This record gives sequence, structure tokens and C-alpha cells, in this order.
Amino acid sequence: MPRPRAILVVSAHWETPDLRVTANPQPQTWHDFYGFPTALYEVQYPAAGSPELAQRVVDLLAADQLPATLDPERPLDHGAWVPLSLMYPAADIPVVQLSLPSRVGPRLQDRVGKALRQLREEGFLLIGSGSITHNLGELDWRAGPDVVEPWAQAFRDWMVEKLQANDDEALFDYRRRAPSAARNHPSDEHLLPLYFARGAGGVPMHIEHAGFTLGALGMDIYRFG
Repeated sequence: MPRPRAILVVSAHWETPDLRVTANPQPQTWHDFYGFPTALYEVQYPAAGSPELAQRVVDLLAADQLPATLDPERPLDHGAWVPLSLMYPAADIPVVQLSLPSRVGPRLQDRVGKALRQLREEGFLLIGSGSITHNLGELDWRAGPDVVEPWAQAFRDWMVEKLQANDDEALFDYRRRAPSAARNHPSDEHLLPLYFARGAGGVPMHIEHAGFTLGALGMDIYRFG
């Protein structure tokens, strides 16, 4: 994959009633979690922001009748900096975040992704950061790497089947159609970034990594387009 000019991330950890875009030229690293080892809270990801990309995002969304506002104060949440610290550990590529209006559902995220698709042609990387399954209350913290709950595997496999078939109708209605949907996602926010990435990338869908941890937490990575 060529080195991107800058990176746009939709994270499950920035929920808002409307669309907002980070515009801080030097965003802070936000440790927006609790109960983990001290060393994790000492990690910094000092990537610059990109007010230029932020304004481009606002303009492209406005062209599709999707109003968005700039947020000059928002730091990078862990949905952005944790995966980026593995992908680009030098933190030398500017990062912008786009918020997640989670109560609107998958169709909006698909539309947002499509509205921003041309950014890929301009050299920007678009990432949806969430999880294919996400029910922290059902995790087994003693489970080995080969232990997978059947209800989590069934949901993941259904999603992959519909993604590979490009089945919009089923994917947009996943909460009624997918097996154990509410058990895997008690709320939508960790699955919705997938719809943004799919909208932005289009077809085909590629599985870059597949697996589970703690019995029921899906760690899949997908690439679109």
C-alpha cells in the first residue's frame, strides 16, 4: 500500500448527534479507557492533524447534503491511535477523525463513505475502526486463542458472506437478519465504522486478517476496493 498523504479515521469511540471533523493541527493522545496497566496510559501518538484534509472532508460532505462542522479541540481517541500505532508507529502521517452519528444507523455511514470515496484517489487513506463483534460483557478473559463462542463465529461468518455478496439489503438490516446480532452488538457503534469503510472503498472486499480473542471479540481486518 502506498504511503498516504494523510489518514481519515471513523472510530467507534467518537459518537455525536451530527457529523464533526477534527481540525486540531496537533491533536493530543486521549487515553479514553480505564482499568488497564499503567504503561498503556504512557503511550503517546504525536501525529499531526491536517486542517486541509478536515476542510476537504467538510466540503465533500456538504456537496452531498451532509452538513459537518470542524472541531478544533477534539483529541485522538484510542479507536484511532491504537491501530495507527501498529500501522505507522513513527506517527509521521497526519491524522483526522470524523465522528460517528451512531443513532442514525448503517445507511448514513454508507452514504458518508461514498461521499468521501474520491479522497482515496487523492492519496488519502480512509479507515473505519470498530470490531466485527463487540460485547465486552460476554468476553472470557481466560480463553485461549483457539476458543471461539459459536454465536460470535456465526455472526462474523454471516457478515462476511453478505459483504462478499455485496448484499446491501441484508447488511443494512443486520440487526433483524444476522444470527445473534444483539448479543454480538448490544449497540451499533462498533459495527458502524465497517459501513463507512465499505462505502468509501466499494468492491471487492478482501479479508486481510481473521481471528478472535477472549472467546468472542472479533479481530478481523477488511479492505475494500
